[in-house]
Amino acid sequence: MATKLFVGNLSFNTTEGEVLDLFKQAGTVAKCELIVDKFTNKSRGFAFVEMGTQEEANAAISQFHGKELGGRALTVNEARPREDRPRGDFGGGRGGGDRRGGGDRRGGGRDRY
Repeated sequence: MATKLFVGNLSFNTTEGEVLDLFKQAGTVAKCELIVDKFTNKSRGFAFVEMGTQEEANAAISQFHGKELGGRALTVNEARPREDRPRGDFGGGRGGGDRRGGGDRRGGGRDRY
């Protein structure tokens, strides 16, 4: 069964191909995904690599954790399941701000014409 690894502290200039080539040295890479910002399409500095077996994943961790790539020491460990995080709307249904108007001396923001 494939084992997913977290690869952190990547240079923002590191490409997915470079990460893939590095991890192929430890065994079969089932999948390699460099995480990019959805707005700028630039690297966010980390990736996920899926190795073919647990043994290959362990070999990759021991070979590449602390190894320098692109001038930075890599962090490589087994990926943890994603945590459920609260949504960014703070639980409110209105989305902030009172939309009733106001501030107008003529009467609550309504037009009186």
